[in-house]
Amino acid sequence: MGKAAETVVLAVNGQRYEAAGVDPSTTLLEFLRTQTPVRGPKLGCGEGGCGACVILVSKYDPATDEVTEFSASSCLTLLCSVDRCSVTTSEGIGNTRDGYHPVQQRLSGFHASQCGFCTPGMCMSIFSALVKAEKAANRPAPPAGFSKLTASEAERAVSGNLCRCTGYRPIVDACKSFAADVDLEDLGLNCFWKKGDEPADVSKLPGYNTGAVCTFPEFLKSEIKSSLQQANGAPVAVNDVGWYHPKSIEELHRLFDSNWFHESSVKIVASNTGSGVYKEHDLYDRYIDIKGIPELSVINRNSKGIELGSVVSISKAIEVLSDGNMVFRKIANHLNKVASPFVRNTATIGGNIIMAQRLPFASDIATVLLAAGSTVTIQVASKRLCLTLEEFLQQPPCDSRTLLLSIFIPDWGSDGITFETFRAAPRPFGNAVSYVNSAFLARTSVDEASGEHLIDDICLAFGAYGVDHAIRARKVEDYLKGKSVSSSVILEAVRLLKNTVSPSEGATHPEYRISLAVSFLFSFVSSLANSSSASAKIDTPIGSYTNGTTNGSTEYSLEKHLKVDSNDLPIRSRQEMVFTEEYKPVGKPIKKVGAELQASGEAVYVDDIPAPKDCLYGAFIYSTHPHAHVKGIKFKSSLASQKVVTVITAKDIPSGGENVGSGFLMLGDGDEVLFADPVAEFAGQNIGVVIAETQKYAYMAAKQAVIEYSTESLQPPILTIEDAIQHNSYFQTPPFLAPKPVGDYNKGMSEADHKILSAEVKLESQYYFYMETQVALAIPDEDNCITIYSSTQIPELTQSVVARCLGIPCHNVRVITRRVGGGFGGKAMKGIHVACACAVAAFKLRHPVRMYVDRKTDMIITGGRHPMKAKYSVGFKSDGKITALHLDLGLNAGIALDLSPLIPAHTIGTLKKYNWGALAFDIKVCKTNLSSKSTMRAPGDVQGSFIAEAIIEHVASALSVDTNTIRRKNLHDFESLAVFYGESAGEASTYSLVSMFDNLASSPDYQRRAAMVEHFNSSNKWKKHGISCVPITYEVQLRPTPGKVSIMNDGSIAVEVGGVEIGQGLWTKVKQTAAFGLGHLCPDGGECLLDKVRIVQADTLSMIQGGFTGGSTTSETSCEAVRQSCAALVERLKPFKESLEAKAGTVEWSALIAQASIASVNLSAQAYWTPDPTFKSYLNYGAAISEVEVDVLTGATTILRSDLVYDCGQSLNPAVDLGQVEGAFVQGVGFFTNEEYATNSDGMVIHDGTWTYKIPTVDTIPKQFNVQLINSAPDKKRVLSSKASGEPPLLLASSVHCAMREAIRAARKEFSVCTGPANSAMTFQMDVPATMPVVKELCGLDVVERYLESVSAAGPTTAKA
Repeated sequence: MGKAAETVVLAVNGQRYEAAGVDPSTTLLEFLRTQTPVRGPKLGCGEGGCGACVILVSKYDPATDEVTEFSASSCLTLLCSVDRCSVTTSEGIGNTRDGYHPVQQRLSGFHASQCGFCTPGMCMSIFSALVKAEKAANRPAPPAGFSKLTASEAERAVSGNLCRCTGYRPIVDACKSFAADVDLEDLGLNCFWKKGDEPADVSKLPGYNTGAVCTFPEFLKSEIKSSLQQANGAPVAVNDVGWYHPKSIEELHRLFDSNWFHESSVKIVASNTGSGVYKEHDLYDRYIDIKGIPELSVINRNSKGIELGSVVSISKAIEVLSDGNMVFRKIANHLNKVASPFVRNTATIGGNIIMAQRLPFASDIATVLLAAGSTVTIQVASKRLCLTLEEFLQQPPCDSRTLLLSIFIPDWGSDGITFETFRAAPRPFGNAVSYVNSAFLARTSVDEASGEHLIDDICLAFGAYGVDHAIRARKVEDYLKGKSVSSSVILEAVRLLKNTVSPSEGATHPEYRISLAVSFLFSFVSSLANSSSASAKIDTPIGSYTNGTTNGSTEYSLEKHLKVDSNDLPIRSRQEMVFTEEYKPVGKPIKKVGAELQASGEAVYVDDIPAPKDCLYGAFIYSTHPHAHVKGIKFKSSLASQKVVTVITAKDIPSGGENVGSGFLMLGDGDEVLFADPVAEFAGQNIGVVIAETQKYAYMAAKQAVIEYSTESLQPPILTIEDAIQHNSYFQTPPFLAPKPVGDYNKGMSEADHKILSAEVKLESQYYFYMETQVALAIPDEDNCITIYSSTQIPELTQSVVARCLGIPCHNVRVITRRVGGGFGGKAMKGIHVACACAVAAFKLRHPVRMYVDRKTDMIITGGRHPMKAKYSVGFKSDGKITALHLDLGLNAGIALDLSPLIPAHTIGTLKKYNWGALAFDIKVCKTNLSSKSTMRAPGDVQGSFIAEAIIEHVASALSVDTNTIRRKNLHDFESLAVFYGESAGEASTYSLVSMFDNLASSPDYQRRAAMVEHFNSSNKWKKHGISCVPITYEVQLRPTPGKVSIMNDGSIAVEVGGVEIGQGLWTKVKQTAAFGLGHLCPDGGECLLDKVRIVQADTLSMIQGGFTGGSTTSETSCEAVRQSCAALVERLKPFKESLEAKAGTVEWSALIAQASIASVNLSAQAYWTPDPTFKSYLNYGAAISEVEVDVLTGATTILRSDLVYDCGQSLNPAVDLGQVEGAFVQGVGFFTNEEYATNSDGMVIHDGTWTYKIPTVDTIPKQFNVQLINSAPDKKRVLSSKASGEPPLLLASSVHCAMREAIRAARKEFSVCTGPANSAMTFQMDVPATMPVVKELCGLDVVERYLESVSAAGPTTAKA
């Protein structure tokens, strides 16, 4: 019988580990992070969708003496399945002690790590791509210093890895630096050569040698060989530990027949990746691993076709199929877009098919294999059955005793065969479920009499459109057989298809999905017509269409990229900036402090802190009801429920403490409670915390909670802005925070020649998606004290709220924050709840308590950006000059005040970038039964800036003039700028926006590109380009900030600041400033001090009044506080240095400090910097051009190029600021295009993981990504003349949305689509986010039918491409 694993033996980074009596449900990630010193692999999503946990697994085959390596998601891989394997993590390829690996050095040198939480996973994805390329056969040896990797493989190496900070461009450059076919001059800003000044040369890069890392240690090979000899002939023992790996189908059946086999408590696994889709709701006590059954791993190919065993991995299947004929290669090509590389490496072909058969799983593999006429062999009890895949999918869901043995794909040859596969998904390279996928196979022949192409046989498979499984469109097939293709035939086929493909009740975007199926059928069948010499040519989207993109018609060859799918264009970039030496080392693009530590995985985040003795773990239980009395919490009887140690609720808050989770007194009485008591006021509100002995047990136990609700005597919940307005449910904005109107609106309206009244635009929310979810560790101490390690942007406020919650003084609470794995505003108020919950539990239980919130819970409880609904009335002259604007703005703030009173002023602040003549508004901050919305990077600002663009575009379309003309006409001159912005406008010399906008929008290059867009659109029916140029103005506030500099006896320097390092490069800028500040005591101006400076973690008992990290100015204010501290030290040390030098000549730094220490000079200085009362805020300016391609058939958008120009002032560190500009822009692209924040009818977030919530990936960023940082007039009032860079550039992403609108307008014009309230092709409301379904709907869901009808009506002779 299958032998259970008594001990699992594995090597981790060359060290031997033995895990005895381990829980069989333990994942490799959990084992690595709790039982070994490894901390590189991180838990980012728990579903294989983010890449933070990627490691390299190596297996050894003693028969062939070969090692195979592949990357894998350690969060899905079960520990028992890697018995006798070797695991390599980021620490294993390079670290502080043994030296860093070139992958790590290049990631840091290309400035490709910001918060650093995703970097170890990126590292391993790149490393495994290098290992794979080295083993690829038939590749020439690369030039010295390079690898066998190609540039296009390098781009795709990280296609499954998410990063929320960098915008991916520098990561791609670091990857590409290894590719032999790359031009190094094309790579972006880096620390290895000075771009433009010195030639790029591979010898300047950290040297790469293949095979430098041993992935499989010799001791493990010997162990495997010796265990083989012993095992021969030994009987197979059975142990009741819970992990069985049968070696034959007979053994598997004996396990099925044993008395303990029960579907609910036994899990059959091959790779366990399915648990990333269908989450486990309870623990299993036994696992049966079928990977070791040889029959299931067969790969047979002969003249009839290819047979793949069910446990063959998707990657292996791709490898086998790529070696075949056209049909096989196209299947392989499509499979390459399923999941991500590290999931495909372990996920099995059979597991995917079984999920598609049993569950409503939107499988691409099932659809593609269905079209190829595949058959499956299954075994039920002792019976073997061979079924067509179609029959198998149609059967009732099979039970877990049904074993899928193999899949057979027939060989179709290539004679008269056409085969195409299609998918439309939010991401072209995969790692996203399709809205619809399809695959079509046709056999055609030529009718000798007429010379027409006839369809002899055809198979049309459709899947993922919101039904249980993929289907064949039989009626359409029957209709098309024997026909020759014409527009009327396709039209009839389309009509039949619309009756066949019907998404089931509750499927999202049903009309969109049907229109996609129609588009795919049209693309395929029309291509059959055009392969013939038939007279009726149909304008067909030529070429492969696998990612929901076609290649446009072939007549137009002005731009080479039409030959390839625009998604396959390589990513290119250009960076331009000015470097200044004035304050060196400030102003130098040095690499981020600790970047290598982040890349190797040695950087410590809160969840990496070793667990203290007797540590317990918590997980939130939250309400699923938007407004109800909580009557009680019970637990289902399950394995996981047995793991509950206790449950902490509001009743456990100490007497004298308050039920408070966050609150900011300055904004009014806006406390948010920690636990719902006695009424839950929104779906997702914390009711309690389950405490268990491990984090995984806590997660699982929380899922077992059953909450009893009652809605007696409660009003129905208020969920929308409209509801809130109807019920007068508002928060008040304190007068000192309220924005002020400008001018006389009625007078302005009376001067207008034209008016637009009550037009509307809506913006949805956006989730933060920091890579590290909310986390805290609370450790109780003596005398009612407590220490909390928290991932927070506001340690000071966290300290005071925890003190209030526990009823103890602030000096009893110490909050320590070293670094934060991404914040974006979400680790401010929202992080306090987790710290408070841990503190209450630790205080009550007298144990350390850690909570690392799982991704789903994090997405449900943390709120996000404020959804807004804007109604505007605008008056303007015939020449486009706007005279007056009135805005009615509703913003959905959720249940608690949080920081919502700040949002109105921010929204109006960026709206004021244009001179509206007179500006009036009515803003309602709505209180609703939703999780409270909080500040998210550019809070309110991004919405205000977008609303301004929507209004400008509406005016332009009403006057039928170019939008840029209206933009330019209404930009401020300095006088009107001062009227709208007051003191923030600063000096006239610093107003750089007009020249920036003119340099972009009036340049010959822009005119040329606009003409090319026109030309493209007139020559292409099914793809449209759009181009747009958007200006931004962004006001930032300066806040008081502390800093402290201490010089140790040996001359090393410790610096403390109030700000927190959240990836924005604060520590890097502070380090440069400290070296500059103390540099007055050094001959080289402080360059020699850079390596002596260390920034220490934020600690609320050491550095008080730390304030909060946010609003884009924390770096510069922290730098100024440090500069003042340094100035105090220089003042003390300078006379001392002069007196020493008078006696002994030049004195080195270390000698100076040693002498000063002996002479009792105070070597520590602290400053609390406060801004000049006349200069508390200033304006930031930028402009961007974006050019996009919209696929009219699918609604997919490709950003062809973005050119950003941003005024950074005199940058403190151009590399850091460049990273901020690119990262903010890409985060903004997510908000405007793909990030769909969906809730159910109770307001509960349902897009709650990487499966449903799609942040930008490497394949969705601009294909040409250019950034220019300009240095406007110096202004000594600013910190060293610098400017903020963290948030303003996010607003530039609206240029993508505006360009999409231009492309959609071209499509609507082409097909005379007049949907929408304005009933015009040119004017239409386009909300945020403009996802694929939204874009397709605006382009017209029925454009294919319209086109075919017009061609059919015109008769066969006139229709031509």
